[in-house]
Amino acid sequence: MDDSARRFEQAYETYGPSLYRFCLLQMKDPADAEDILQEVFCRRLYRAPVFASPDHERRWLFRVALNLCRDAWKRAGRSDLPLEAASAAVTPEELGLLEQVAALPEPLRTVLHLHYYEGYSLREIARLLGVTVPTVKMRLKRGRDALRDTWEGSL
Repeated sequence: MDDSARRFEQAYETYGPSLYRFCLLQMKDPADAEDILQEVFCRRLYRAPVFASPDHERRWLFRVALNLCRDAWKRAGRSDLPLEAASAAVTPEELGLLEQVAALPEPLRTVLHLHYYEGYSLREIARLLGVTVPTVKMRLKRGRDALRDTWEGSL
C-alpha cells in the first residue's frame, strides 16, 4: 500500500464515524448521510489540499461535509425526515437527543453538534462556518434554550 492510500485509509478510520454522525444529523436519513460521506472522502482523495496538520484536515472535511449537506437540502427542497432508520448507528439515548437536535434549524444544530459532540472550540467553529465568535455563542445559546424548552415541554 502506498503512502497516499495509507493516509487516506487513516483519515477514513479517524474521521469517518464523526463525519457520518454529523451528516446524519444534517440529512436525517442514513442513506443520504452515507452518500454525503462517500462524496466527502472522494473529494478528500481527489481534490484535497496539502494539510498543514490533522486539525486542518479535520476542519476541511467537516466544511466539505457541511457544504455538501446544504447543497443536497437545497437541491431536494426537503422537509424534515424522521431519524428512525438511524437507530442502528447510535444508542437509544443518543437517538432521542439526536432527534431533538435535528428538529432545530440548521445553524443551531450545526453549532451544537460541532461544539458538544465533536469538541470544536468556539473559535474553530466560527472559522469553520465563516461567522464570528459572538455569532457562534448566540447560536449555542439559542440552541440550548430551544432544547431546554423542548425537554421541559415533554415532562
